[in-house]
Amino acid sequence: MRTVELLLDEAADAAVREAWRRLADAGLPSQARHRSPTNSPHLTLAACPELTAPIRWALADVAAALPLPARCTGVVRFARPTSVLAWALDLDEALAGLHRRVWEAVVSDSPPETLNPFHAPARWSPHITLGRTRRAGAFAGRRVCEVLPAPPLSVRLTTLRSYDTETGALEVLGPRS
Repeated sequence: MRTVELLLDEAADAAVREAWRRLADAGLPSQARHRSPTNSPHLTLAACPELTAPIRWALADVAAALPLPARCTGVVRFARPTSVLAWALDLDEALAGLHRRVWEAVVSDSPPETLNPFHAPARWSPHITLGRTRRAGAFAGRRVCEVLPAPPLSVRLTTLRSYDTETGALEVLGPRS
């Protein structure tokens, strides 16, 4: 599977890494414990089995629209099979439009059953993951609020990339040259 992600500007990246560190220091689930050299703060837009030529062509146009400013709206918790603690981003018109273009690109050349329905525009919740665990209730309670720094008011989404979940390879997806 290949993800399509946006990386953050340096200041926002540092703020996320500080949140990761604080969670880990407090013994809470944290992305800081994910030791892969490819682990970095990001916003996942979609995932598909492969980046075919038509998908890459469309994503090059998306990459040309970067950087994109975004606004953090606070802390969000998800409880799917995995509990996730994250900083939510405002789904303004610009971010929604960029996401829709990415979704249309992956839908255009991927079998529908291979796509994650949580990435569909009607269901997508833009967020930057701070910690995740299979332990129910791990992020409940006051302790998380005491440990977690406030999110930055704004971030810049600077780079489009893809992560290959099978090989662990990263690829920056740039505009057509």
